[in-house]
Amino acid sequence: MTSPSWDPAQYQRYADERARPYRDLTARIRTPHPKSVVDLGCGPGTMTATLAERWPDARILGIDASRDMIAAAERHAVPGRVSFQVGDARRWSPETVDVIIANAVLQWVPEHDSLFPGWVAALPPEGALAFQVPRAKGFPVGEIFRRIAASPRWHDRLGTIAREAPRGAASPVRDVTEYVDVLSRLGMEVDAWDTTYVHVLEGADPVMDWFSGTGLRPYTDALRNDPAALADFRAEIAAELRGAFPPAPYGTLLPFPRIFVVAHRI
Repeated sequence: MTSPSWDPAQYQRYADERARPYRDLTARIRTPHPKSVVDLGCGPGTMTATLAERWPDARILGIDASRDMIAAAERHAVPGRVSFQVGDARRWSPETVDVIIANAVLQWVPEHDSLFPGWVAALPPEGALAFQVPRAKGFPVGEIFRRIAASPRWHDRLGTIAREAPRGAASPVRDVTEYVDVLSRLGMEVDAWDTTYVHVLEGADPVMDWFSGTGLRPYTDALRNDPAALADFRAEIAAELRGAFPPAPYGTLLPFPRIFVVAHRI
């Protein structure tokens, strides 16, 4: 699957909700006084910049495959401390690094566990690999996108995107116990957990808004030159999402399951 394109402004609409898993992930890193920290899939750089406060002696590098995201992240750059660059996690091969963070990015990387041996080899003793991925199993959003995109009306224009999108057993995301096993066999001490955040979202069609800057973007990008078709497609998606996530008087509940892994080299 090709790297998806993201919309930094849309992504930031739910900045607080997206920041919480990042904070929960990085809070469990216990590497003492790291000198080099890499944030893979750094997005608009808002959370990457906070790492400089936690580790004042470290050089922080944020990497993202999206040029739009890196352009947005540059405003957080601090000469000699925090920098950003366009890059692909699949091709990133460090020589040495103290902490590797990959927040909500590896779900887009097929067979990403094959990258772990190289990353672990780059860590010193007590160095850390910390990542978080949305758990696809039982989460209906991606299936709704794929099903509508593959329907007779949209198949010719969106069918290829739907076929390439990760799904169910074919999703790159593995069971949390598998991550523990793979990393433990590489000589890591692993802290892992699986949890669900229940977000209360406001506004009309907030679940579609949430994913408009990320998972829905490949589909809407393909229709951006046809405003009428784009509006029709979004209307179909919105209707299905309202059925899956019905609004309540206080807002719309979005239960979002996530897997967390923090592994330290022994």
